[in-house]
Amino acid sequence: VQLQAFGGGSVQAGGSLRLSCAASERAFNAYSMGWFRQAPGKEREFVAHINWSGGSTDYADSVKGRFTISRDNAKNTVYLQMNSLKPEDTAVYYCAAQHVGRGFSRDNYNYWGQGTQVTVSS
Repeated sequence: VQLQAFGGGSVQAGGSLRLSCAASERAFNAYSMGWFRQAPGKEREFVAHINWSGGSTDYADSVKGRFTISRDNAKNTVYLQMNSLKPEDTAVYYCAAQHVGRGFSRDNYNYWGQGTQVTVSS
């Protein structure tokens, strides 16, 4: 599975961005999709993920109520709508995929795209 993320940029605190991730896999709906991020000097951390149908989602506590993950299986694309952005959201954001056979776990993602930079200024 090849993944390519788009939509990063610079925004002021309180602003919004929408990230997109396009997958090459025709069986896109056989994969759960996730977003992770890595800030400078920190380890990569989970942000949100969504199951194959879009019926189940899960978020890190730090983004609950501000970020929304969604997917369009017809377009092989997953989205991350980020509202009320904070400077601490600054990071490189990565999309990831895991086959449904691996369950729906934050820890089982094994396909990764290149990152897209999100910078939030105060």
